Amino acid sequence: MSSLKDFSQLNIDWNLSPEHAVTMYLEWGNNDWHAEHPPVRSKDDFAHYFVVDTWGESPIIRLVRRNSENAVELISVPLPDSLKANYVKEYGNLRGVFEPTQEIKAWIKSEMGH
Repeated sequence: MSSLKDFSQLNIDWNLSPEHAVTMYLEWGNNDWHAEHPPVRSKDDFAHYFVVDTWGESPIIRLVRRNSENAVELISVPLPDSLKANYVKEYGNLRGVFEPTQEIKAWIKSEMGH
């Protein structure tokens, strides 16, 4: 079984939200060349980023590798109980895929050994 530490050598884009990933990779040309994330130039461009998936019974953290052709889940881990209360306070019971909070990003980085 994999752990987050197994992915510590990847170049993670900590500021890439799911919404921005869609803009970059699925709506080519829809973003500014001077933005933090310039437009994708080819299907060889890809990014690694984390999301919090709340479609199920309990939130799950997913590491995604995305290019213009697909998104591949590299690992998914349950959101630890110690982080759930603050997460639910911020997002309530909304269902969807969200950018991790700063608290969750800090936990992920710690788990990855950063």
